[in-house]
Amino acid sequence: MTWRAALPMYNVSPRLREGYNALLEALLVEADVTAAVELVDDPGTLLDFWRRPDLLVSQACGYPYLVALRGHATLLATPCFDVPGCTGSDYSSVLVARAGSGIRTLEDARGKVAAVNERHSNSGMNALRHAVAPLARDGRFFGAIEWSGSHAASVRLVREGVADVAAIDCVTHAYLQQEYPAALAGVAALGSTAASPGLPLIAGSAVPHSLVRQLRGALLDPGPRLREAMSALRIRGFAHRGVSDYARIAGLERDAAHHGYAELR
Repeated sequence: MTWRAALPMYNVSPRLREGYNALLEALLVEADVTAAVELVDDPGTLLDFWRRPDLLVSQACGYPYLVALRGHATLLATPCFDVPGCTGSDYSSVLVARAGSGIRTLEDARGKVAAVNERHSNSGMNALRHAVAPLARDGRFFGAIEWSGSHAASVRLVREGVADVAAIDCVTHAYLQQEYPAALAGVAALGSTAASPGLPLIAGSAVPHSLVRQLRGALLDPGPRLREAMSALRIRGFAHRGVSDYARIAGLERDAAHHGYAELR
């Protein structure tokens, strides 16, 4: 069997896409993976890709991992990024608004339009819902939601005035500043959301336990080639996080529901 592998979550630019492919190639070498592996450029619908029986390695968002992937994937390790908003392998979202819009705090966005990347995104939806929940009245805060499809698209909607605010994964925000600084021109940061475990690297459900150990071991104790690839992506290291750690993401959802704000609206 030929395994499939892809790290699709932070491919903000062609250079970063190449960097994440280089990370995968280094991981396969340092983990002594001898089986055939295809690096997939376009994994298509991610939930379907993460559930493939021939999936070797990918990266998932913690929220869909909790609600849809347990039993379909194994947690390998979580990156520790050297970017603002990350502490160890935790990350947060940057709350953004259009500069000059008069929105200086999240409360100023009451009745406005929020741009959100995906319904099952922790950084774009769940963390924003948690931040807004104490401010909501009768289960509502925003005037409308614009579903954008990606964090970069959410930033564009805010910049162009189609939306007023958004919550942007802090790693994506840092990568945009690095790769496309003009994308953030005229976009102001209001603050940050609560932190939660970052996006984990996962192994498919059919990957043998011995191979899981090889992959995790290489990530936790990287050699020179893997370290070089990590450095180019601003990854300081990897940490092994368990399912109980990712339960903190469900805690954000519960806290919002406790405030009567189970749905972002």
